Amino acid sequence: MDEAEQEVENQHLLPPLEALKKASKNLQSNPISIIYNNYDISTAIEALLELGTKADPVISIDPSLFKLNQLLSNLKTLFEKLEKLQGYGLRSLLHRQITNYKISQIGYAMEAEIQAYVDQKNVQSFVKTMEESVEDDKKVKALMGLENRLGQGFDKQYQQLILRAKVFSFLEFMVCDSKFSNWVRDQAALAVLGLVKFNKDVFVGLVLMGPIVRALIQMGSSCSIQVLTGLVKIIRTPLVDDINGEIPRIISLLGSEDLSTKAAAMNCLLEIAILGREEVIGLMLEEDLIKKLMGVQRLEVGLQSNEDENGSVCAEEREPKMEESVEKFPFSRCVASFAVQVEVGEGLEQGEKRAFKLEILKRVREASVSDAEAATVVAEVLDYVSVVDRCTC
Repeated sequence: MDEAEQEVENQHLLPPLEALKKASKNLQSNPISIIYNNYDISTAIEALLELGTKADPVISIDPSLFKLNQLLSNLKTLFEKLEKLQGYGLRSLLHRQITNYKISQIGYAMEAEIQAYVDQKNVQSFVKTMEESVEDDKKVKALMGLENRLGQGFDKQYQQLILRAKVFSFLEFMVCDSKFSNWVRDQAALAVLGLVKFNKDVFVGLVLMGPIVRALIQMGSSCSIQVLTGLVKIIRTPLVDDINGEIPRIISLLGSEDLSTKAAAMNCLLEIAILGREEVIGLMLEEDLIKKLMGVQRLEVGLQSNEDENGSVCAEEREPKMEESVEKFPFSRCVASFAVQVEVGEGLEQGEKRAFKLEILKRVREASVSDAEAATVVAEVLDYVSVVDRCTC
């Protein structure tokens, strides 16, 4: 079956199954709450059975949906039994509760059965698209579908599917091969992050042992560096130690003409600063990080000044909210932010933190274009760090 035929089949098959899955959730109610809240489960059952009848031509031709067909048949039998239990005696109430419980279990079983079937079809379709399609939009659509499914949370059966299909290998190949477009590589990188979030116990090792992390840094796009930052947050010190030699490349991205790439690089460096050991922080300072942060912060001040001049409300009259300020001016007080990350860093001793604070202040003075700028930034650093000191006492 070629790619076009596969897509047509999925369009024909998956919608009725998704409708059945959604309807099955309405059966998953506590039997006691059904009785005391007068929840009309009969309406939910009738709606689901009606959907089952419409989907029967699709379900009956696929042997792998035999169990789902059987569950629908069992549901119909239980529904008929429920309709006969209309009395209000203790015996009828007890039998109704037991029947309602069995119906709710069928609801859970149907949802799991449909999800497993849909997952299998989607993984097969994903592999086929990665192997045969030459169109970027189809690859990206498949990658986004994978990322969305991973975002629904851990599922042991789904994990087995993606491991058997060697999904990680496809993603690693696309991230690392420059023949693919940046669009495809960025989306593949996001799917890798999705896998690590899905089950870090399984996929962190694959990330650390493979070439993905260095490929992300070499790509140097806003998206790839955001993915790297996400990986640093999850894997923490082992990843920071692993990319020690690549930190100069990340710092160089602060000179990018693309604002989003510049911001992504800064956020990544701040995340590294909170986890880095003495040699990592020392390397960052030796690469003139403070001078470069001063440069982007100086650019930010110019942007803010221009907005104040062009805007209808001056800065004194309108203090922006913190979230708004960070979103519009991501480099505001970035030197102080870096100093704070070092101060609360997990990889440094107290003596090392004090030494680095003095070194940061020294480099601020050296990188400043005027005494006024130096005084302003030094005051920001000292204020931010002192607040951290008071909070940690």
